[in-house]
Amino acid sequence: MQEEAASIDLSLSSTMNVFSSALRFAMSIDTLKNSPELAHELKTSAQEQVEFMLSHDEEVRLLVSQEEVKSVVRLGISNVVSCLLLLLPEEFDVLNTLYDVEWLCKVLPRMELMKDLVFKWADVSNEILVIAQNCNLGVKVKLVEVTGKVLEAVGYGVVIVPSRSRACLLKLWLPFIRRLKTLVDAQGSESEYRMDEDLCEFLEGSMVSLVLTLPSNDQAQVFGEWMRGVAVEGVKFPDLSEAFEVWCYRSKSAKRRLLEKCDRLASEILPIEKC
Repeated sequence: MQEEAASIDLSLSSTMNVFSSALRFAMSIDTLKNSPELAHELKTSAQEQVEFMLSHDEEVRLLVSQEEVKSVVRLGISNVVSCLLLLLPEEFDVLNTLYDVEWLCKVLPRMELMKDLVFKWADVSNEILVIAQNCNLGVKVKLVEVTGKVLEAVGYGVVIVPSRSRACLLKLWLPFIRRLKTLVDAQGSESEYRMDEDLCEFLEGSMVSLVLTLPSNDQAQVFGEWMRGVAVEGVKFPDLSEAFEVWCYRSKSAKRRLLEKCDRLASEILPIEKC
């Protein structure tokens, strides 16, 4: 029995070492600084290895809950986002970093660590948007694709965040996404930069779900900005009309319940006053 237990521990330890090493290279914590091309190939291979191990290695599924693994992943998230902020102003190799963020969005839910990326993205969104104003359309489109993954995670309840953070995410990114859609459409169908129908539907669905999770006052602000965009700028994307109808119904129902409660209280107070 002791030999069997020792064998299992040794196997888990070996798997932990391999998985941790793959994670570190996949998120560029460890890299080959003297050979960028080889470093990129190594990172890609490591990302594929991580995906394979998460899908097929039973031991890895046990290890992802270990604090050692979580620490490596959190360090990697911080590293990737820091690289993005560093590269975004110069647009040098920034698309590769955005692909790394996109890869994180694919693997983190399997490790139940998507919340770490969401909170990090929420923290740096304002900084990203300030820098991104001067980026080319290709970078902006990819940035929106990645952000859509974050909005989806929050909107559909994969990651639970405070209402203030949810509202902040939507209020920051909604104007940027709307303006970008207008700019891309103005380029015409021949442009190499496109927000295709699938991407638009994905973004729209995520934002509709997200806005419905907000407190009523925040919803009112979002809908106000959205309607001004439709009326003044003629920007119909995203279509939040479905969410707006739900908000109107809820608001009317809440108002009706409030009036009914006031009437009930008034009817209870009047007999007391007569006495």
